[in-house]
Amino acid sequence: MRAIQITEFGGPEVLRETELPDPVAGPGQLLVDVDSAGINYADTHTVEDSYLSRSTLPMVPGAEVVGRTAEGRRVVALTDNGGYAQKAVVQEYLAHDVPDEVTDGQALALVVQGLTAWHLLRTSGRLAEGESVVVHAAAGGTGSLAVQLAKTFGAGRVIATASSEDKRDLALELGADVAVDSGPEDLKDRLVEANGGKKVDIVLEMTGGPVFDASLAALAPFGRLVTYGLASRTPPTPVQAAQLMARSRAVVGFWLTHCLGRPGMYREPMAELLEMTAAGRLVPRLGGVYPLSEAVRAHEELRARQTFGKLVLDVRA
Repeated sequence: MRAIQITEFGGPEVLRETELPDPVAGPGQLLVDVDSAGINYADTHTVEDSYLSRSTLPMVPGAEVVGRTAEGRRVVALTDNGGYAQKAVVQEYLAHDVPDEVTDGQALALVVQGLTAWHLLRTSGRLAEGESVVVHAAAGGTGSLAVQLAKTFGAGRVIATASSEDKRDLALELGADVAVDSGPEDLKDRLVEANGGKKVDIVLEMTGGPVFDASLAALAPFGRLVTYGLASRTPPTPVQAAQLMARSRAVVGFWLTHCLGRPGMYREPMAELLEMTAAGRLVPRLGGVYPLSEAVRAHEELRARQTFGKLVLDVRA
C-alpha cells in the first residue's frame, strides 16, 4: 500500500511517501480501506516527537480515517497513528458508522476536532446558559466547530479570535458575536472590550505563550481557561496558586485521549455530533483536500497558519 512514513523526527520535510506491507487486523480490530485521512495540528507535534505521548520510529502518522470495511460498512475511526495510508487497522470500539448525509470530510472533522470542541465546552469548560466564551483560532478545525457548538449550547456571547480578516469573517459567519485579532499584544484588553467591558467566563486556548497569559488575565471570577494545545511551541508563564485563588479562576487541561473507553465520553457525543451534522444543525468546514503525495505541503501550510477548517488527505489521489 502507499503510505506516508517518517524514519526520523523533524518538521514537514521528514514526511516521505513510500510502499509498505498491508496491515493485518487482530482480535477486536477492523481493517479499513481508507478513502481519506484527517490532518490535525497534533500531527505536526507527533512528527517532531513533541506531543503529549511519545512517538516511535518508523511511523505512519495520522490519527483518523474514513473508509470501508471488508463488510462494506462506511466508518470513521480514530487510529493509533497509521492514518496516512491506503489501509489502516482500527479498534472496533473506536469506529462509527457514517450517515449517508455526512461527507467524508465532515466525518473526519468530527472524530477528533468535533469531539474536542464538545468536551471543551461541556466537560472541561462546564458552559452554563448565558456565559461568555472566547474561542481562539476560531477559523481552525476545532475552533470553527466550537463557535457553532457554543451558540447551540447556550453561550450568551461568543468571542472569536483569528489572525486575519478573512478568518475573522468566517468566524462571524459561523455564529460568533464578535471577532478580534489574535495577536498577543493588548489581547486581554481586546477580549474585555469585545465582552462589553466585562471579563470573560470561558476561554478555549491552544496557542500557549503570551496568548495563554493574556487569556488568563481576561478571566472573570469563577472563569475557566481550558488549555488543549501549544501551537506556538512557547510555554506560558507558570501559573501560581495565589493567582487562581485571588480571582477564583481555574485552568483546566484537556486531552481527548482520556475520553476513550470512558462511558458516555466517546460514542455518545460522537453520535450527537453526527446527528447534528446530518440534520444540518452543525456545519464542519472543509479547509483543503491534499493528495497523499502532498502531505508535506499540508503540514507546511498548517504550521504557517495558512489554512482554515478541516484539512484532509485524499489517499486515493
